[in-house]
Amino acid sequence: MRIYKDIITGDEMFSDTYKMKLVDEVIYEVTGKLVTRTHGDVQIEGFNPSAEEADEGTDAATESGVDIVLNHRLMETYAFGDKKSYTLYLKDYMKKLVAKLEETAPDQVDVFKTNMNKVMKDILGRFKELQFFTGESMDCDGMVAMCEYRDINGVSTPVMMFFKHGLLEEKF
Repeated sequence: MRIYKDIITGDEMFSDTYKMKLVDEVIYEVTGKLVTRTHGDVQIEGFNPSAEEADEGTDAATESGVDIVLNHRLMETYAFGDKKSYTLYLKDYMKKLVAKLEETAPDQVDVFKTNMNKVMKDILGRFKELQFFTGESMDCDGMVAMCEYRDINGVSTPVMMFFKHGLLEEKF
């Protein structure tokens, strides 16, 4: 299994257990799904509780959301009230990524700059439809992932978008 972490904050962002697609060599689109979980409820295949262990009717805490967000403890951020504030963040973040790339992978700098402008122009056109998520540390200096709901096979499906060059891939 591969875990993808933010290269600035070290926060875990997602893993390769989800359907992933690389767009223009700069954005990972990771398809998630909406889930509801009950805390402490362990489902074991073939398990049949006996009548002696009847449910006592205790209140169980549940959580609902996008599986990627829940599994990797991403935090929704409301830091960007408008496209202008997000664009300012993006320019600053891109400078940080270019500096990191110049150190670690200078051959990727041109690919990153060229393709990122094209991809972000398209994404910014849908700004009002996006949700934004930081890693667990909630540090907005690092990557802020985007989530957009798309109609896939007639179902509204969450698609998370992460900047490829802002991720460190770890094998487990």
